[in-house]
Amino acid sequence: MTGRALLAWCGILVLAILNGALRQGALIPAIGERAGHVVSTLLLSGLVVAATWLLLPWIGPSAVAQAWRVGLFWVVLTIAFEFLAGHYLFHTPWPKLLADYNLAQGRIWILVLITTFVAPALTYSWRHAPP
Repeated sequence: MTGRALLAWCGILVLAILNGALRQGALIPAIGERAGHVVSTLLLSGLVVAATWLLLPWIGPSAVAQAWRVGLFWVVLTIAFEFLAGHYLFHTPWPKLLADYNLAQGRIWILVLITTFVAPALTYSWRHAPP
């Protein structure tokens, strides 16, 4: 299950990269920095939910507790990628990386992390709810 969860996260990572390109190339020039980040965050959160809905049966958690572990695994991978690759590979300064967590500046990136964490458990629960 862990290998499949990792592959699914890699797919979500591709969606996040494409979302970032859309944000930088179209959203921010059209609607501004703050609104562009908000729209991009909401879009990525929706993409994470959609990807989870499609991929969770393939990942195959057998209980909601396993689905919670998938969500935790994805959040840890996301934060590790964001900070480690962001700083060491893309040379983004630490203050700029941390700026995405500044709610007072309209940066609601934390919503993506919350969505990533809860989406597998919610999807599992929805798919296994009694009729």
